[in-house]
Amino acid sequence: MATTEHPPPSRLRAWMLEGLSDMGKDGGHHGPHAAEPEQVHQGRPWYRVMCLTGVDYFSTLGYQPGIAALAAGLLSPIATIVLVIVTLAGALPVYRRVAEESPHGEGSIAMLERLLSFWQGKLFVLTLLGFAATDFLITITLSAADASTHLVENPHLTGLLHDQQMLITLILVALLGAVFLKGFLEAIGVAVALVGVYLALNVVVVVVGMWHVVTEGHVITDWSSALTAEHGNVFVMIGVALIVFPKLALGLSGFETGVAVMPHVKGDPGDTEERPAGRIRGTKKLLTTAALIMSGFLITTSFVTTLLIPEKEFEDGGDANGRALAYLAHDYLGNVFGTVYDVSTIAILWFAGASAMAGLLNLMPRYLPRYGMAPHWARAVRPMVIVFTLIAFLVTWIFDADVDAQGGAYATGVLVLISSAAIAVTIASHKAGQRNWTIAFAVISAVFLYTTVANVIERPDGVKIGACFIAGIILVSFLSRLARAFELRVTSVTLDDMAERFVRDVASRKIRFIANEPDQRDQAEYRDKIEQIREDNDVPGEDFVFVEVTVGDPSEFEAGLTVRGEILHNRYRVLTLESSSIPNALAALLLHVRDTTGCTPHIYFEWTEGNPFANFLRFFLFGQGEVAPVTREVLREAEPDRVRRPRVHTG
Repeated sequence: MATTEHPPPSRLRAWMLEGLSDMGKDGGHHGPHAAEPEQVHQGRPWYRVMCLTGVDYFSTLGYQPGIAALAAGLLSPIATIVLVIVTLAGALPVYRRVAEESPHGEGSIAMLERLLSFWQGKLFVLTLLGFAATDFLITITLSAADASTHLVENPHLTGLLHDQQMLITLILVALLGAVFLKGFLEAIGVAVALVGVYLALNVVVVVVGMWHVVTEGHVITDWSSALTAEHGNVFVMIGVALIVFPKLALGLSGFETGVAVMPHVKGDPGDTEERPAGRIRGTKKLLTTAALIMSGFLITTSFVTTLLIPEKEFEDGGDANGRALAYLAHDYLGNVFGTVYDVSTIAILWFAGASAMAGLLNLMPRYLPRYGMAPHWARAVRPMVIVFTLIAFLVTWIFDADVDAQGGAYATGVLVLISSAAIAVTIASHKAGQRNWTIAFAVISAVFLYTTVANVIERPDGVKIGACFIAGIILVSFLSRLARAFELRVTSVTLDDMAERFVRDVASRKIRFIANEPDQRDQAEYRDKIEQIREDNDVPGEDFVFVEVTVGDPSEFEAGLTVRGEILHNRYRVLTLESSSIPNALAALLLHVRDTTGCTPHIYFEWTEGNPFANFLRFFLFGQGEVAPVTREVLREAEPDRVRRPRVHTG
């Protein structure tokens, strides 16, 4: 198939687009999460891959206890227990089912994409991508902001770095982008070391905190007395905890990443691509273990921080704001241990940002270029790194590198993805005829939808940021699709035996095709069509082959083309095709015939009645419209040499 010749790219352009020509082949993906074929086959033990998820999930301990204390006050431990119940009884079962339904790392978005088709499906996926972008980008900016908080508030550095949090956050984001520009290969070994050290240090802080709570008996008494005085009885406490629970939704992050890293999980020797049972089983263990570990830490850390840290220290400007556990580490274990804890926290928060960047670089190229809704360079890593880094700079500036201010946006992104996953598995269970699971997942979906709506009402920043990402993605997507409207987007052309025979036969004379919109397909239709073409173009004889294209899903952009030949009414040779776009299918067929026969094919059209602009919109949205000029334009872009270009005749 012909392609346009381009001048040799500059060194900078070649470096920026390195690997672009290989991306998307065979349905593969070559982003940061992609592994070599042997790595995909062999994989790693699930508990090691869990640490790759853990750098995102477990790193939230750096700021979750402080955010929980600000949101729920003295009720923080009770509200956190509600969060843990929702995690173990809601999010965990949902994502265990997602692992079954989408075992190749596509996640819940791919499940919903399979359930919906045409433009409404594409728009729904673009909306979810907007919230996913919110989730991942806020992970980058929030993690960098919290890492800078730990750096600025360290007793050894607070005098030197005072009021420099914005600058430090931007430097951390820029460093993250620079690493990805150089070439970032996720190292599970690094993740294992970071998670292992970080969790071990948190165990020490929790144990020491619990020891002080137990040995200083008045601490529990003071807390329970203040709780009773503020809320009255236990039922009121539970009610208030349920109301404030949506503000704690940050603690649900990590599940989408857990299924995204599935391809790295080692499966059984008998696993197949269609049914990797061992990989699915390992991923379920990964999700369950991570959820149990995180649940334990969420409850214990919220308990010790609420009881041991004065309430005013959690507020903006307080020493525990955004770093509650670090505050305890310095206060109860000394500045040396506290500094070690700060370094560990900064490292895992930075790596969480790296994991989020890798998630973005895997998610966007998986959908947008395939929809025709991104330029070609969007498949390459480095240009997208620059785009995401600049957006992260903007978000950091908008939120003034404030951890608390970004909590709402982060929670919104997390909750929308979990809600969509819950809805997806509910639909999947219903289609599978599993009544009990359908009811259970429907209830879980209702809980997450309530949580999402409550979070949006309470903190609309998240949905505003998400709406900006959605609007930006949809606008850029449609402008890109418009710019690529005349691009030859058929990936391959395959002719069956009968179609091959037709082409070989006419190639010995002159290849003449007639583009026909199938109607009744009776003898009169084909006879009248030939008469019209002969009259309009002054072409003698009846040595024509009809070409009929049926439009499938017009929202699809790239696909292969299968051509079938048939003889109708014992006289008329007809090639039938199915494609998302009639002009692209015809252009691809003509170029294929030219390349295989060495002859220049001719195709004959009749003009379409109607307004040209309306016809263009019909082509853009539904793959039809004014076919003749669009086919010619697709051929012109695909083949710049007029001598070699197939001929288009219109009468």
